[in-house]
Amino acid sequence: MKKPLFVVFSLLLISAFVLSACGGAAAPVAEEPIAEEHAEEPMEEAPAEEAPAEEAMEVIEVTFWHAYGTGSAEETAMTALLAQAAEDMPQYKVSALQIPFDDIYNKYRTDVASGAGPDMFIAPNDSLGDDARAGLIADITALADGKLGDYAPLSVEGMSVDGVLYGIPESLKAVAFWYNTEMMPEPPATTADLQAMMEGGTPVSLSYGCYHHWGFFGSFGGQIFDDSWTVVAGDGVADAVGYLNDLYQVSVENGWPKNDGDGLAPFTEGTVAAITNGNWAMGDYSAALGDKLAVAPLPAGPGGAANPLLGVDGYYFNPNSANLEAAIEVALYLTGADAQAMMMNDAGHVPALTTVEVTDPLMLGLLEGFGNAYVRPQVPELGLYWSNFCGTDQVFEAGTPAADWVAEATTNANKAE
Repeated sequence: MKKPLFVVFSLLLISAFVLSACGGAAAPVAEEPIAEEHAEEPMEEAPAEEAPAEEAMEVIEVTFWHAYGTGSAEETAMTALLAQAAEDMPQYKVSALQIPFDDIYNKYRTDVASGAGPDMFIAPNDSLGDDARAGLIADITALADGKLGDYAPLSVEGMSVDGVLYGIPESLKAVAFWYNTEMMPEPPATTADLQAMMEGGTPVSLSYGCYHHWGFFGSFGGQIFDDSWTVVAGDGVADAVGYLNDLYQVSVENGWPKNDGDGLAPFTEGTVAAITNGNWAMGDYSAALGDKLAVAPLPAGPGGAANPLLGVDGYYFNPNSANLEAAIEVALYLTGADAQAMMMNDAGHVPALTTVEVTDPLMLGLLEGFGNAYVRPQVPELGLYWSNFCGTDQVFEAGTPAADWVAEATTNANKAE
């Protein structure tokens, strides 16, 4: 079949145009750029591996009891100290519970006996010996080995029973001689000085009690126990009791207070010049007298320096605790130099740690007075003293000669033993 003429003519025109565009030669078919259609698509980058999340730090809870009164300087300082501990030791959560002082020992003993109780508590060492012998306080000798080198030796002794360590020392307590510098510019250095002051009319509130006047036994060279805890009270104790009787009669004659409780108001109000009492009363005295308050050791006597009974407050640990090592670490923090400085400055505690910088004259006076203290014995025999040597009214009120009374008390104590 013949093609129509216009079709042929059209094809000829197209061919001519193509030949002229390509220089007369047939144009090869151009290869399309590989890069545009045939290149491999870029490989997607693998997502970066996420760094493994840090494991959450294990927080160990340490339960802690104290008996600092609500709103007291001690409670306020302890609250601040625990807040600082939470920042400095985030690995521990210290859960504190306030227990009234009259209840803390009984509650602790009851709870521990039933397998419960806190990991640790703080208290005076009044009952340390009894509680240690009853198995109610953990032996920490090995766990604290080498960690108490900067604590005063007397404080470590006060936390020990028969050479076994049961606590971390926090502060020291003992009876001292407090005085108002406006009424008594200088304290009596000797027992003779004190007697001369009182007989000369200087009002002094001596505390005539078997705890408060213990220190005077040393002033006259007396002692209650020998090294085997046999009661050996003899001439020195009798001389001390006789001396105290002389002062007691002066106190009666002048109507001066004869114990620390009755002496609080007269001393803080400025009607007596001095008082014998422990440093637990410093807050009341300082608040009332300010810069007029000073403190000194109990006066020395013909037998040497006074040796008041030294008590030690410290942290004790529950033998049931599953976190004993953690509790000890917390206690070491709470008795470190910064912590004891805080309790000293804000709560009036006398530090047990020798590295604490002490500049306050009251603290320096107390530390001087405690230098010759007699560490409260943690032996059952101490009960023989309380039961036989606290009836000094027989001398002070009934007139029994001091030597006779001491001899009878010594005999009775050794019979009881």
